[in-house]
Amino acid sequence: MGWDALQLWGNGVQRIEPLSGGVANDVWSVSIGGELAVGRQGRRSDADLGWEAALLQHLARHGMAVPEPIPTRDGRLFADGLMLMRYVEGGPPETGADWRRVAETLRRLHRLTAGWPQRPGWKSSGDLLVATSGTRVNLAAMPPEGVARCRAAWARLAGRPTSVVHGDPNPRNIRITPERVALIDWDEAHVDVSDLDLVLPHNAAGLAPSFHDVAAQASAAWEAAVCWDDDYSKRRLAEVRAGE
Repeated sequence: MGWDALQLWGNGVQRIEPLSGGVANDVWSVSIGGELAVGRQGRRSDADLGWEAALLQHLARHGMAVPEPIPTRDGRLFADGLMLMRYVEGGPPETGADWRRVAETLRRLHRLTAGWPQRPGWKSSGDLLVATSGTRVNLAAMPPEGVARCRAAWARLAGRPTSVVHGDPNPRNIRITPERVALIDWDEAHVDVSDLDLVLPHNAAGLAPSFHDVAAQASAAWEAAVCWDDDYSKRRLAEVRAGE
């Protein structure tokens, strides 16, 4: 059905224009009931979309600013791979103070999702110390020496607290107003070591210098594995040192 599924949200729902940032999905601004929303069409499984929708609802109920799913007329939160979400206003973080607010928001996410189940089909960095694949990651496609470096970086996070991580808290996925910080684009969210979200500009999360390096290495390893093998992933892998 694809975008034809828009009719399930009502007869007057219309696509307006494509939005940037849709790498794995087709993302458009949408008009629904005279309000601006975001429509995302992709190939995620129903189990994957159900996990994401439940997470966003949970966070919204606890007062976090997120793109909450808009239900169809019969109450479904997605249909045929299509999800409509409320549009979130705001601009990207620019100052050290902005990034400290982002760090506080990420830590709130982590507190609210301790013990949350793993996203269907995903593996955490800890799982990938043994496993070779999970959704976006296929370690078998990487050079063995690169896999060893990634696993050594992830192993240094052993025993650290886990939670849902946003997975991609870059400026494009953050919407700040004077009142709040919103996180959008939850495609990479999954359960992992919380510190992976906290490698931020200006060390806004206040990680101790020695541990910031540990977390930064693990984060670079994750991005290399998730994106392999484009130029960006190769640059990220080059930042990961051999096991110490």
